[in-house]
Amino acid sequence: MSQPAITDSSSLDSLSVNSIRILSAEAVQKANSGHPGMPMGAAPMAYVLWTKFLKHNPGDPQWPDRDRFILSAGHGSMLLYSLLYLSGYDLTMEDIRNFRQWRSLTPGHPEYGQTPGVEITTGPLGQGFATGVGMATAERFLASKFNKPDFNIVDHYTYGIVSDGDLMEGVSQEAANLAGHLKLGKLIYLYDDNHISIEGRTEIASTEKLRPRFEACGWHVLEVEDGNDLKSIEKAIQEARDEISRPSIIAVRTIIGYGSPNKQDKSSSHGEPLGEEELKLTKKNLGWTEEPFSIPDSVLEHFRKAQYKGQDLQIRWHKLVSEYRRQYPESAELWREWIQERLPEGWENSIPAFKADDKGIATRSASGKVINSLSPILKNLIGGSADLAPSNKTLITGEEDFKSPEYNGRNIRFGIREHGMGAFLNGIALHGGLIPFGGTFFIFSDYMRPAIRLASLQKIRVIYVFTHDSIALGEDGPTHQPIEHLASLRAMPGLNIIRPCDANETAEAWKIAINSKGPTALVLTRQDVPILDRAVFSAASNIAKGAYVLRDTERAPDCILIGTGSEVHIAVKAAELIENKGFRVRIVNMASWRLFEQQTEEYRKEVLPPSITCRVAVEAGSSFGWERYIGSVGAFVGRDDFGLSAPPEELYKKFGITPENVANTTINLLSKNK
Repeated sequence: MSQPAITDSSSLDSLSVNSIRILSAEAVQKANSGHPGMPMGAAPMAYVLWTKFLKHNPGDPQWPDRDRFILSAGHGSMLLYSLLYLSGYDLTMEDIRNFRQWRSLTPGHPEYGQTPGVEITTGPLGQGFATGVGMATAERFLASKFNKPDFNIVDHYTYGIVSDGDLMEGVSQEAANLAGHLKLGKLIYLYDDNHISIEGRTEIASTEKLRPRFEACGWHVLEVEDGNDLKSIEKAIQEARDEISRPSIIAVRTIIGYGSPNKQDKSSSHGEPLGEEELKLTKKNLGWTEEPFSIPDSVLEHFRKAQYKGQDLQIRWHKLVSEYRRQYPESAELWREWIQERLPEGWENSIPAFKADDKGIATRSASGKVINSLSPILKNLIGGSADLAPSNKTLITGEEDFKSPEYNGRNIRFGIREHGMGAFLNGIALHGGLIPFGGTFFIFSDYMRPAIRLASLQKIRVIYVFTHDSIALGEDGPTHQPIEHLASLRAMPGLNIIRPCDANETAEAWKIAINSKGPTALVLTRQDVPILDRAVFSAASNIAKGAYVLRDTERAPDCILIGTGSEVHIAVKAAELIENKGFRVRIVNMASWRLFEQQTEEYRKEVLPPSITCRVAVEAGSSFGWERYIGSVGAFVGRDDFGLSAPPEELYKKFGITPENVANTTINLLSKNK
């Protein structure tokens, strides 16, 4: 397919667009790795957005009221790096030359926190699309909370460039459905409609019609037939901005690898360098005469007007905020507290303490009580559930739902969209100012895993409320009973998993999660569990160390029982049976492996002395990984196969996750070690 060159444009426009194309292709070629096709095809739409609409200040990438830009098609990262460099962000030509190299500021896919101006880590397709919905939600909530007549201190857009691949991924459908339902009018996506994926023409796998799909979800759909027509692109973006009651998607018909005589409109330009000879031909075809990695002064001067424009916009915004502070001092102070991610002094005092009780309550119920104790103090705590709020206990009592047109509610109805919910939460966290949480059954963390991984990679504060944490789910059977999930998620770097044993530990776990700089998964019971008497057992606050001695012996123990969550109580009962046989037992509560591993070696050896090799761990899940704590001669009582449908008590009994079996297993170990 052929396509006209830049239309309705000045020579400076054409030169600027080609600067993006050539710089992107050169960096990919030097790295001998990357994706040149997308930046070359999408350069015109990106140019129009960044030079005519995007509100940003290259001198301060963290300005709170900046527009957010998401390159959901993260494989086209050189498009973003080119825009950042040309606009004057703290990125040098040497950084561009080091594309995809060790510790470079220009990694293969955009990485949040690594490159100035990158708002989000993207790469897994669809995640950027879905995360943007969360960002747009945060903007609407904060605007509703803080804006006053003549004082729109929160007033920005969320823009993104999305690809065919993004739209094929299921997470984008979940997110699109939710965004349309919420009427997020300040969310605008440019769709790089190039009809190419790695395997060839997209029609080999998809013949879906974009317009009816998105219109059915409540979106405003626009189309630009010529991806080089700058005027038409500008007109479409303006129309999208004028549409305030619906999110917008603009399908821009582009040509992948545009300008390359032999590779444009071909899948070969998607994920491999053009080649030295083809790069030369491309430069000739586009009339490019500059030296490698050189940009005409006129282009740099043109792009870097963004520095002055952005600085001026931010100064005007600061003046607005100053006057806002004078007229609305309480709101202004709260705004500052939220946006700086400061917590109100003494907020922990609102967390409830629970009295010892042999019957106790489910830790999911304790979590719900904590949420509702925190919510009047932490008014930026916002979240919901994937249609499971009554079970997850995630509803904030007395709060409205987040919905159009007010957008002031803190209860988000995610619907049955766990995949979308995970990315949505990431968007809220990345936007800044809010503390997001989301709940579902622990088994369905599988649907959220890509988003959880990205939260961990980006080190953002997201709180997951995972309930129904074991075979104690009972009659719903093996499809709903998590087995491998603890082991699987424990393997994820940066994710803190806490499985508290009672209500007071649940309260402490929430305190840890709120204070965390990264994501936290609270893994909670469906069934009631006793609330331990902390006059007899160690303080629940010790959970902050990950693992601690819950109850010890006067002299050196003969064996150590290690439990987590509801199985801690099985360990407590088993210890009594073992002690009746004349052995000394230490009980260790290991609520969080990650927090335990962060403690000093000295502390870890105090809790688990190397000299005591008789160790038995009990957990209603997979044994995978437990050898690091029980050693080669220890034993594990749990479940390495799927569950069954039956009442919870019967399942625990049939599968041997009982005090009696733990005691017998331990005594047998002690006998072997004599």
